[in-house]
Amino acid sequence: MSARNPVLGLSLALAATSSVFAAPPVGEIRLSPSEIAAMTKGGAGTGTSGVAGIQTTTLYGDPAVAGPYTIALRVPANTRIAAHTHRDERSAVVVSGTWYFGYGTKAGEAAVKPLVSGSFYTEPAGAPHFALTRTEPALVYISGFGPTDTHYVEAASDPRPSRADRPATTTAHP
Repeated sequence: MSARNPVLGLSLALAATSSVFAAPPVGEIRLSPSEIAAMTKGGAGTGTSGVAGIQTTTLYGDPAVAGPYTIALRVPANTRIAAHTHRDERSAVVVSGTWYFGYGTKAGEAAVKPLVSGSFYTEPAGAPHFALTRTEPALVYISGFGPTDTHYVEAASDPRPSRADRPATTTAHP
């Protein structure tokens, strides 16, 4: 504590202590590309589009529960994902390939922006967006704070069988 201002010293000490106990510490994780490639991959998982052929790997956390998570999406060439939303704020980095990404309720060629390897984009909570690949596959890392979900703007566009995170109506999730 500061001898000149004990209140200021105590306030700083409390602020430092509360920030230490505010959240559990994050474990140290270091994964090389070959280690990531060896990890278990699945199809549709929580917070993914459910489109056939897309492989999902959870790199960190669990997108189905409260807390931070990062998933890797391996999207084959010539894949289209219809307009959908997620309840959580997400950010993403294109690791390889070209990912054509757009915002809005109608997926359309004119509305996408080609995002090459090294590109960054966001998926604001509740904001409709869509994506596609053309002649090459894409690898995208997406991070958010779960639990997450996926709600298609038009229920008929949803490729998944009936699941808990599938919408009951055709409206976008708030």
